[in-house]
Amino acid sequence: MRKSMALIALLGLALPVLAQKDKDIPAFGTVEKADLQMKECDFDKDAEAVVLFDVGEAYLDNMYSLELVRHIRIKILKDKGLKSADIHIPYVSFRGQQNIKGLTAATYNLDAAGNIVTTKVEKKLVYEKQIDKRVSEQVFTFPEVKAGSIIEYKYTRTNIALIDWYFQRSIPVKYSRYRIDFPEELEFTANPLCVLPVEQKDESKGRRNVRAISMKNIPALRDEAYITCDDDYLQRVETRLIALNFPGVPRRSLISNWPQVIKALVEDEDFGIQMKRDIPRTADLDASLQKLTDPYQKMVAIHQYVRKNMEWNNLGNIWALNGVRAAWKDKKGTSGEINLILVNLLKDAGLKASPLLVSTRGNGRVNTSFADIGNFDKVLAYVTIGERVYVLDATEHYTPSSLIPYEVMYSEGLLIEKFDTGQWGWRVLWDEKPHLRETVIMMSEINEAGIMKGNASVTSFDYSRVRRLPTLKQGKDKFIERYFTENIPGMKIDSLVLQNEEVDSLPLTQNVGFNLPVNSSGDYKYFSVNLFTGLEKNPFLADTRFSDVFFGTNQNYQIVANVTIPESYEFEALPKSIRMIMPDTSISITRRVNAEKNTLAVRISLEFSKPYYSPEEYPDFKEFYKQLFALLNEQYAIRKKAKS
Repeated sequence: MRKSMALIALLGLALPVLAQKDKDIPAFGTVEKADLQMKECDFDKDAEAVVLFDVGEAYLDNMYSLELVRHIRIKILKDKGLKSADIHIPYVSFRGQQNIKGLTAATYNLDAAGNIVTTKVEKKLVYEKQIDKRVSEQVFTFPEVKAGSIIEYKYTRTNIALIDWYFQRSIPVKYSRYRIDFPEELEFTANPLCVLPVEQKDESKGRRNVRAISMKNIPALRDEAYITCDDDYLQRVETRLIALNFPGVPRRSLISNWPQVIKALVEDEDFGIQMKRDIPRTADLDASLQKLTDPYQKMVAIHQYVRKNMEWNNLGNIWALNGVRAAWKDKKGTSGEINLILVNLLKDAGLKASPLLVSTRGNGRVNTSFADIGNFDKVLAYVTIGERVYVLDATEHYTPSSLIPYEVMYSEGLLIEKFDTGQWGWRVLWDEKPHLRETVIMMSEINEAGIMKGNASVTSFDYSRVRRLPTLKQGKDKFIERYFTENIPGMKIDSLVLQNEEVDSLPLTQNVGFNLPVNSSGDYKYFSVNLFTGLEKNPFLADTRFSDVFFGTNQNYQIVANVTIPESYEFEALPKSIRMIMPDTSISITRRVNAEKNTLAVRISLEFSKPYYSPEEYPDFKEFYKQLFALLNEQYAIRKKAKS
């Protein structure tokens, strides 16, 4: 964008455009008493806070820098909404590229007499926080904030690119508008990605091309189970500066393609140049590699060595901001530095390894049709051995080398295959064979007092193992609570014995001793065999959904249960053996039930062969899930035998 604005100046465009006075939004500090007396959001009754308005205007200043003026006002409705008063304004601080100026902020309250009291945010309360070498943020917290307060802030961000505008948030928004005010010589597009009503207004005057896009009464996008990234589903408008078109001068496109972006990346000091740096192998790494001839074992050894010896500083990006040599020496670095070190060491060992640019779950989907390095938030190592490919992340300590990291599973990555020549290609990161796979084998008996006691062996394979290990590292108590007692009222774990905790090539086995009171009513007792699977509660109860249901991988659950009941009891009519399949065949469940004398044998097999479901599929998916959980949690009844 800086180059584009410089070109405008060189071409002699003497048409600076200034932000126009806003007639639709109250001036800063002009607050209505009715808003301070507001108790709830009329279109979202459960809201903890509501954005009264959020308006932004992008325009050119006198120095031909693209600036964004933003004005935001928020009403705090409940104590839980106080987190909205913690403000972070990010900007690109590298080489002074951007700046935040003109920040003003205030809190408004009503005193006992009903007068409006204003508390300004003093400049000394605003501080700069450097996120990494390229990005900083201005951070502050509003003073005197409580339920009932209104907070307001306004600022200008300088020298920006034309940004996307998000109308929707995790709290409802009464009004949001984005206005772009450019000379007609600057061509841009504004593409709303909205399912709710949006208004577009052409406000062009003279030689100014002005577009205003707005939305009203936008409900909050709250947490939805198995959502990938909120940003993928928020109501928004995507904007692009696409060309410079001056009279008497050939039209110049500003749309980059992927080869151009990759060329710039290859030449970047913090990325491409770092791939040419020699990383000195340590004596212990050399010694371990000398014993190995199999390429896969070499790859695993290097991957494990970097994971063990490099500390991630929790900065996730694609860059080696301080250089790979410095990071290797310090044994600490960004995710970019650590994984570029990994690529270098793999290549040095004679393996075919290349950097792979990815967007993790939390960063959202990659827009492959628009070439922008900002699509990516991580670089990984992509290794080819024979016909197999491996995707490695040395900042993540639980995923074995054989598995694609879960946070990028079922996504696309940009591979720089022959780095020096700038060749590249998209790669789909998917393997249908590894599952999030769980097997529960349970042996138990119910005594006369109505207590189910027994032992269960829970075996967690592949992604299920990876998912459980971080909690296990926090201690056995937290692990037991999270995976064995949290969703089963009354469950008590008497013992826990683990196997293969430190061997990532094997499943994690958890052997538990447990006791659980069963439900009773008169001469009847009731129990379920759906224990320890993590499938005790149906997460899909909402009638509507904005986002995809994204599991990320195929899944498999097996339950094998044997339950012995007291001699004085007998089985009531038992649930039948059954097989149920979703209409598109992507989910199937089979239950087999058999009872002999006082022993019940149940086997349940649940298979998911599809990693996601779109919002359009949600109604059918929700209905099937309702039936699925009714089947999983169906109660088995026993009753006291009649006295003969």
